[in-house]
Amino acid sequence: MAKEDDRFIKTFSQGKLNVTEIWVDRETGVNYLYRMSGYSGGLTVMVDQNGKPIVTPVSTYPY
Repeated sequence: MAKEDDRFIKTFSQGKLNVTEIWVDRETGVNYLYRMSGYSGGLTVMVDQNGKPIVTPVSTYPY
């Protein structure tokens, strides 16, 4: 469970060795995709079909 002072909250997680996660910034609502495989990983902003960031209403994630 996220704490009140955590800026990011993990909303999706899949995999053990090849990990895929979605994180939401609780201040802006912007969604990020995190992918890890072995010793490498990466983080990127998730965008819609128009290239704009996917934003989740911040009020949907309680502290």
